[in-house]
Amino acid sequence: MIIGCCSIKFYLHGNRSLKGKRQVVRSIKDRLKKNFNVSVAEVGDQDNCQSLHIGISAISSDRPYMDGLLTKVTNAIDIMNLAEITVCETEIINLGSGKF
Repeated sequence: MIIGCCSIKFYLHGNRSLKGKRQVVRSIKDRLKKNFNVSVAEVGDQDNCQSLHIGISAISSDRPYMDGLLTKVTNAIDIMNLAEITVCETEIINLGSGKF
């Protein structure tokens, strides 16, 4: 089993309210879930209206697929142009044969 995780931090230019930030978060989450079937959550900076930190995860049985998926997801977020990506870290974990 292969688990892919991605942590992305953003800067929201010109945003002055948590309501505006929630709209950006909702838009990113909805698009990613619809287009890539990944799990998305806001994982930090909840009280800062100009900073956003989301986590993305997915599970697969194929490492090359997971590499490609996380690359496509980060590219899709960048193309959305809703916020400036300041930090993007990905990690792929192999849990072995899957026998527990």
